[in-house]
Amino acid sequence: MTTVAARLTDVSKDRLEFRAVSKRFGPTLALDRFSHVFEPGRVHALMGKNGSGKSTLIKILAGAIAPTSGEILIGGEDCRFQRPQDAFDAGVVTVHQELSLIPGLTIGENIFLGRLPHVRRFGLPMVDWIALNDRARDLLHEMGLDLDPRREASSLSVGQQQVVEIVKAMSTDPRILLLDEPTSALATREVKQLFGLIERLKARGVSMLYITHRLSELLEIADTCTVLRDGAHVGTVEMAETDHAGIVAMMFGAAAHATRPSRRDIRRDTPVLQVAGLRRAGHFHDISFDLHPGEVLGFAGLLGSGRTEILRAIFGADAADAGSVRLHDREVRGASPRQMCQAGLGYTPENRKEEGLVQILPTADNLCMASHDRIAPHSIVTRAAEDPYVHRQIRDLSIKCGDPENPVQSLSGGNQQKVVIGKWMNTEPSVLFFDEPSRGVDVQAKRQIFDIIWQKAAGGLAAVFISTELEEVLEVCDRILVIHDGAIVAEVDPTKTTLTELYRLCMEGPTQ
Repeated sequence: MTTVAARLTDVSKDRLEFRAVSKRFGPTLALDRFSHVFEPGRVHALMGKNGSGKSTLIKILAGAIAPTSGEILIGGEDCRFQRPQDAFDAGVVTVHQELSLIPGLTIGENIFLGRLPHVRRFGLPMVDWIALNDRARDLLHEMGLDLDPRREASSLSVGQQQVVEIVKAMSTDPRILLLDEPTSALATREVKQLFGLIERLKARGVSMLYITHRLSELLEIADTCTVLRDGAHVGTVEMAETDHAGIVAMMFGAAAHATRPSRRDIRRDTPVLQVAGLRRAGHFHDISFDLHPGEVLGFAGLLGSGRTEILRAIFGADAADAGSVRLHDREVRGASPRQMCQAGLGYTPENRKEEGLVQILPTADNLCMASHDRIAPHSIVTRAAEDPYVHRQIRDLSIKCGDPENPVQSLSGGNQQKVVIGKWMNTEPSVLFFDEPSRGVDVQAKRQIFDIIWQKAAGGLAAVFISTELEEVLEVCDRILVIHDGAIVAEVDPTKTTLTELYRLCMEGPTQ
């Protein structure tokens, strides 16, 4: 078996080149003629906001999807990957964000899973446990890790599991290593250990594409940064010649410097929702804020920051360990979503298909399912009683549904999202949580949803708005709380904050 240390010193064979690679999903152009050369033996960061095309690019290189057009060359050789195994056979190995170790197996067994060394004894093939553990120990030592290969994976920390994942990848002697958010679940000490491992791999001539949302990591670990925006290659810069602001400007264009003008004043004398010291172990801690009538309050943070978990705990979908929630100056303890709904709080979840709608039911049923207590106070539900509620929301929200008796799954994504909103509007809420309301909808539907939020807020509705797209948070909200690692780390005024500054706060927290 070839060890990492025995890799060829001539790494020109690992030069990765994309030539006009494009990918279409129906009418959507996800990647537009991407051309670039990734030189071997370097760490190449790949950056871009959601929908920029970087995930599509990585999936193409990993063999998960085939490009619509264009070429990929490794070491000058044309590579046409139709499946992940093709990419693996060509020396392209991916370390995914989600860990894939099997807890009940040892470190050594996980490293060589599917490739266990065998020896014949008494004429029968048997696993050569001595060879397996010796090889695993050599790999771990070569990567600077002091771990016993006979130790069960379940006993490892998340950081240790992540580096074992990389050792597992390196045991195949890859030419190109794809690292997808490798530090997303790591503590600071574990990040340092991981970076040390990456430096060792780079010294051995391994080419790495490194995907991250954390700008603070780039200057420390990356040699170059390639930025995509709206499926197009914006540019590639040497990290020694740029800074965070320059990268954010490439990611967002002119929007990175835009600020939203003030729309109206919010009366803050009597909050409708008060949250104090809310905590849920492993998810968020010490969450305190007030929400006022007519206010759109934004939660800005990266995926995994705890934004959604906070809303779910307030709504009663998940139990909090400590803290208090007051709605209309009345403390709510141990409430269920049904009780919160009856008290005037609604929640449009980020996963509308599974949590916000029942896809096989008619649009009419979906629009009414949260308001049956209001529609049918004596528990006798009739279509005649529901019809006014159905037609009001179809009219007010401009839902294009044809016959409301058709299944809601027949609607476009934007109209399905409007149905989720309409379902809660029928409860006449005083507070409504909007969790990723524009996800998966087209530009026109997105604008209509924002107009609905502003219109309802002008009528007194208090709202909390979450979006992964930070431009939307700046545009929609009257005030923004920045969530980082499960805590509120800053409060910003969107009229006085640039996208660059908001993005930095979400990734790094406040400057010390």
